[in-house]
Amino acid sequence: MLRFFVFSLGFLVFVGLAAVVGGFYALHHYGRGLPDYKQLADYEPPMVTRIHAGDGRLMSEYAIERRVYVPIQAIPKRVVNSFLSAEDKNFYEHPGVDFVSLLRAVVTNVANIGQGRRLVGASTITQQVAKNFLLTNEVSYERKIKEALLAFRIERTFSKDRILDLYLNEIYLGGGSYGVAAAALNYFNKPLDQLTIAEAAYLAALPKAPNNYHPVRKHAAAVARRNWVLRRLLEDGKITPEEAETARNSPLEVRRRDVTEVVDADFFSEEVRRELVELYGNDKLYEGGLSVRTTLDPRLQRIADLTLRNGLLAYDRRHGWRGPVAQLDMESGDWQEKLAEIRLPAGAKPWRLAAVLEVGAQSAAVQLADGTEGTLPMSELVWARKWLKNQRFGEKPSKPSDVVAVGDVVLVEPVEANEEGEAYEAGTFALRQLPQIDGALVALDPHTGRVLAMSGGFSFEQSQFNRATQAKRQPGSSFKPFVYLAGLDSGYTPATIILDAPFVIDQGPGLGKWKPGNYTKKFYGPTRMRVGIEKSRNLMTVRLAQTIGMERVADYSQRFGIDKNLQQVLSMSLGAGETTLMQMTTAYAMLVNGGKRITPSLIDRIQDRNGATIYRHDLRLCEDCMTDYQSGGVIPELEDEREQIADPRSAYQVVSMLQGVVERGTGRKIKAVGKPLAGKTGTTNDYMDAWFVGFSPDLAVGIFTGFDNPRTLGRSEGGSAVAAPIFRDFMAEALKDQPAIPFRIPPGIRIVRLNAETGQLARPGDRNVMLEAFKPDNVPSGQQVLIDGGSPATGETGGGALPVQPRNEGLSGGLY
Repeated sequence: MLRFFVFSLGFLVFVGLAAVVGGFYALHHYGRGLPDYKQLADYEPPMVTRIHAGDGRLMSEYAIERRVYVPIQAIPKRVVNSFLSAEDKNFYEHPGVDFVSLLRAVVTNVANIGQGRRLVGASTITQQVAKNFLLTNEVSYERKIKEALLAFRIERTFSKDRILDLYLNEIYLGGGSYGVAAAALNYFNKPLDQLTIAEAAYLAALPKAPNNYHPVRKHAAAVARRNWVLRRLLEDGKITPEEAETARNSPLEVRRRDVTEVVDADFFSEEVRRELVELYGNDKLYEGGLSVRTTLDPRLQRIADLTLRNGLLAYDRRHGWRGPVAQLDMESGDWQEKLAEIRLPAGAKPWRLAAVLEVGAQSAAVQLADGTEGTLPMSELVWARKWLKNQRFGEKPSKPSDVVAVGDVVLVEPVEANEEGEAYEAGTFALRQLPQIDGALVALDPHTGRVLAMSGGFSFEQSQFNRATQAKRQPGSSFKPFVYLAGLDSGYTPATIILDAPFVIDQGPGLGKWKPGNYTKKFYGPTRMRVGIEKSRNLMTVRLAQTIGMERVADYSQRFGIDKNLQQVLSMSLGAGETTLMQMTTAYAMLVNGGKRITPSLIDRIQDRNGATIYRHDLRLCEDCMTDYQSGGVIPELEDEREQIADPRSAYQVVSMLQGVVERGTGRKIKAVGKPLAGKTGTTNDYMDAWFVGFSPDLAVGIFTGFDNPRTLGRSEGGSAVAAPIFRDFMAEALKDQPAIPFRIPPGIRIVRLNAETGQLARPGDRNVMLEAFKPDNVPSGQQVLIDGGSPATGETGGGALPVQPRNEGLSGGLY
């Protein structure tokens, strides 16, 4: 007996020693090369970057993992308790590994093996953190050992709350939800603090296998798993029997995340995304959890998208019908299936595809893919003239068969009334067509440079190319105001007489002669500068540029950010260089703000994941901005740090002349808005590009239209015909219900009554009298000098006129 006792004791000692040696070997063997768990101290989970409009509404989100981080202190107790009861009820007691649960799992698994059931696990939340952050999902005893070792080390280094914080914000809960906050939004459209006990229990049921408990596809299993969590909560004393019963009886209903407040501004959002990547890189954008407040005004953006789209469609309809999207064999029995297979062309939403069933004398019968039938009346087909080469169009159709045929698949849109407002019968459709022309619209605050709206094309779905910022095109006559501004800063006035007559320059050996002409192909003789810009006279502009020198014109182009490297050749004065709509609109904004430099900005402020501001467009400090003005505080005045790049008096003179463009010149269509507006049309050779850029006192807007692969828009389709109506419609809606604010006159300007025919001071009895803006030392006094294209002026003689002597120096072949 004693020998047996000694043998047994020795065996136990041997086993114990072997276990100790084995343990030390395991610690040494598996502890080598473990990941650095201390990195969890600085771990920041990937979070969603959100882009917000100026009013705070969401525009877009960028993320690899759609996570909303919520610190453990802000996570409600019912959510925490649900996860602890479901995953690790002894979390606050064990050292990283729950030996009691581990032993229970071993006993259970022995029984499960014998019965062929699935094995159960015993990983603690700390072990799951070790696996999720530092290890792989490999199923092996080696990984489990490493997981346990890391769990012990993590528990010695971090507090329980920090470990739980990492777990609840990192865990994947299905449906693209990383972390409990994202899951609450995606499954129930609620923040965490509004979850019910039943909803919190469902989220706690998901960590093991989210796909196995999908609330819709596997509803019964999801409810059963949720109720299991509720039982665990009841057993742990975290809820009362009454609460458990109520939660068990509540339905499991998923509510889609509310997206009604999302602002649709795809081109704007994409431009912001590019800027963020340039500032911080892709990792910061897609994982950094930035909160970006943009400058976008949702109301103006909605107007911009609508007016640009309507303007492009109006041009396209003027140039005829290019034919159906596809054609079907209506004799075959499967034409309806084939119709359903045809994809809606990109950019065509909300229009729909329809097949033409029958063509009658006054209408065509159509059927949509879903079986809906309707008619295309002749009144909705009259625009569809035959399209011809070079944007010409054929005769107006007289019957439906001139436009469509049986089997044609066309784009249609339901309509309720015709253009005269006469009601249609139910089931009436209008024929639609995607335009080939494209364009852009930019609206910005001329005082700050904040971009309030930007539409970069007809459809973002069709093309992500942003024609407001990426398309470099010739601005045509919209560049002319800066030639005239350079002239005004040189001492000339809006009443200066410029010769409108043939102009010829020998460009050098083998290059021939350059002979610019006016749009009308006519010459008007000596004409006031104001008329030259109002009527967009090319010859007057060239003569002024010749007189002041293209060096000065290039300098103003650089100052206003239009083209920093403008070639110093006379054709550039007519807008033959290239620029973008954003640059051109910003330049016009600097005219109406008095010649002060601004930088266009799409972003007001950026905050990091912790709410700290890391970027501001306006860097000025304002210590008094928190003053309570209503209780007698003084409104703070911020220092104006904008650089003055032109004489504000000259800038106002240009603004006044551009107002004349709207009142009497090439932009007369805009006068219908009934508010003080100014601007300039722009059309390039062969009608390749059509522009209108202008402003009200507090809003600068630019329009560009043209084909992406430049070709003619068609005869007479210039800035006044294509772009100006878009500007008019935008301003009419944008300024609706706003007072008519006049343009601000800077100090040092005298408003003088002028004889519009002679450009001299008005006399009693003069009939054609107008008001003109002058600088005090340039008011007309009777002396006039004609600008005929001579050398730059070298001195002043009074009376507002500068003597200019024609010369040919520096011009090969001379000036004719």
